[in-house]
Amino acid sequence: MGNVRTAIYNYIYAKQHHGDFIFRVEDTDRERSTKEYETELISNLQWLGLNWDNEKILRQSERGEIYRHYLEKIIKDGFAYISKEDTGGDTTKRKEVIRFKNPNKKLSFIDLIRGEITFDTAELGDFVIARSLTEPVYHLAVVIDDFEANVTHIIRGEDHISNTPRQILIQEAIGAPRPVYAHLPLILAGDRTKLSKRKHGEKISLKYFKDQGYFPEAIINYMAMLGWNPGTEEEFFTIPDLIKRFDIASVQKAGAVYSEEKLRWVNREYLKRKPHQEVAARIRDFIEKSTAFQKNSWKISDELLIKLIPALIDRIDVYSDATVLFDAGDFDYLFEVPSYDSKDLLWRDESDSERTREFLREIIGILEAAPESSFSESEGIRALVWNYATEHGRGAVLWPIRFALTGKNKSPDPFTLISLLGARDSIKRLTYALKALEE
Repeated sequence: MGNVRTAIYNYIYAKQHHGDFIFRVEDTDRERSTKEYETELISNLQWLGLNWDNEKILRQSERGEIYRHYLEKIIKDGFAYISKEDTGGDTTKRKEVIRFKNPNKKLSFIDLIRGEITFDTAELGDFVIARSLTEPVYHLAVVIDDFEANVTHIIRGEDHISNTPRQILIQEAIGAPRPVYAHLPLILAGDRTKLSKRKHGEKISLKYFKDQGYFPEAIINYMAMLGWNPGTEEEFFTIPDLIKRFDIASVQKAGAVYSEEKLRWVNREYLKRKPHQEVAARIRDFIEKSTAFQKNSWKISDELLIKLIPALIDRIDVYSDATVLFDAGDFDYLFEVPSYDSKDLLWRDESDSERTREFLREIIGILEAAPESSFSESEGIRALVWNYATEHGRGAVLWPIRFALTGKNKSPDPFTLISLLGARDSIKRLTYALKALEE
């Protein structure tokens, strides 16, 4: 997620200044770089809507001859040298590496977030810039790539601050102008330790949030404000909004604390704004992959799903919450007739079952007499029974309806339930409850 925020800030800053957002795969470490990793990077950026401007993706693994040219030149110019060194403590085995000849000087650069930063490069010694003429290390490769691509600004995490003096020395050696740097604060866990995949697992990877059914716009909104705010109480921003409002100088220096709870809240706000048809199309997969659905081979029609969306939105923050709800049996009543103890049909301290039977008889009569059009939405059903329930006690009237339809202590309101189940099934279940109370 730290990489996600870095990508967002780079994209926004580039667009603010009518520049280009460049996608470069830094794969000089061939053992750790895989095609699968690159594919995931591409998929993630596209899912977020952060499309890069260079048509051809820049891959360092394809630029070996370019790096060799620069290496030969800086060796010839006296900025670097080939060093034969022991490997693994075995003096009989020596390997050539290329080291930068450190001028041992102090240098300073201006950081857009942190102001002036000064280093004494003597502390770095003569550092390695390549394992061979065809194997550059990260510091050399990125400096050459930045130079050739005319990169003007580099926005990255603060853990790269210590890399900057090495890279500035290499820039000077190849005659490259110095880019403008901005080093972002670290993203911290709730205990204020650094958020890391090693410690916190997959739950901080973008794939986790994609699989859980978060919205990309919610991810962008939340991550953009993790370390930055507009100076107002506003909390919701689209990419165009951020391009207008974002100010990198306002990014805080201190670490920003990540909270999945807050991210869930942001996602819920976006969910509430989504058209029900769009939610239905996406949430179906999460419902149908629930264990309960697969075990019972249930089917849910498009009509029922659309009717169910308001009840689901009331109870979920992300789409995967629907899987949890169905696995917990919260919506079993939609697919099978509930069983229950008839005493549970009575409202709270109600001891007179005759009153409850009277209420059920009246409601059944109202529903049987109602036109079919009344059952298309919950508000139409509410209009049919609300006055009667108000006159005789809403809890006493509505509770047995709700429980008869679901057999559960917690469920949507009875009007929504009747709309979901339809007139015939609702009347059938209410009639069964009435008979159960008469026995």
